[in-house]
Amino acid sequence: MNIEQRGREPQDHEPGDRVQPGDPTGDFWEQLRRSTQSRIGLGRTGDSLPTNRVLELRSAHAAARDAVHLPLEVDGLAERIEAIGLGHAARVTSRASSRAEYLRRPDLGRLPADLADVPHSGADLGFVLGDGLSPLALSEHGAPLLAALVAELSEHYSIAPPVIATQARVALGDHIAEAMGVQTVIVLIGERPGLSVADSLGIYLTHRPRPGRADADRNCISNIHPPEGLGYTEAARVVAGLVSGARRLGRSGVDLKDTSRSDALTSGGGLTIE
Repeated sequence: MNIEQRGREPQDHEPGDRVQPGDPTGDFWEQLRRSTQSRIGLGRTGDSLPTNRVLELRSAHAAARDAVHLPLEVDGLAERIEAIGLGHAARVTSRASSRAEYLRRPDLGRLPADLADVPHSGADLGFVLGDGLSPLALSEHGAPLLAALVAELSEHYSIAPPVIATQARVALGDHIAEAMGVQTVIVLIGERPGLSVADSLGIYLTHRPRPGRADADRNCISNIHPPEGLGYTEAARVVAGLVSGARRLGRSGVDLKDTSRSDALTSGGGLTIE
């Protein structure tokens, strides 16, 4: 091997993988990388990661930081969700006065500053759209996910006008739900960004919500960010199953299980689950 050839990489592998032509290890990592967003088979240059892998990591870290600190554009989100047809979107903020305080004081993000703008409806369901730890996720996925949920649930339940919550933690939804007078609250909230995904949205469902409910009283559906993550329609189908189950059981949380997949199988073609 001459000097010019030394260190060259095969064109069908990532630089730094150090894979020789015909080496089955290269195919192994390449196939796995196609099926996951995790950082695997990164290769090496000497004792370190290849430069491009280091730059990818720094870029992902910067994107995650931006997702946390990006302010939610409330007016634009309100227009998009009001177009769904649930009525005027009320606005609530937590007692965290700034993003910096929100990050330092999670307790303040669980308490409302004022609920005067929230109308009492007494509906079956209420939706709260919170910025959480990724306002980017709510901006990207909040409106289309809400549309899918309404399409799945509106034929069976009455739905209150939605509420947009800023500097919000999950438990803020309990206070808002009590003001709305709903039987079940469904909180759509930005999840903590990771180094693979910065715009993932989560759903937290609480039946008979009230201030003081614990995390064990809720059901969570996470990783909603199509096309790589859970899709809107699939998430809405799971929520519909949980709402129905919570109403039968009389509560949500650890005693309530997602049976949507087995229900879909048992209702199709006579197939039963043993």
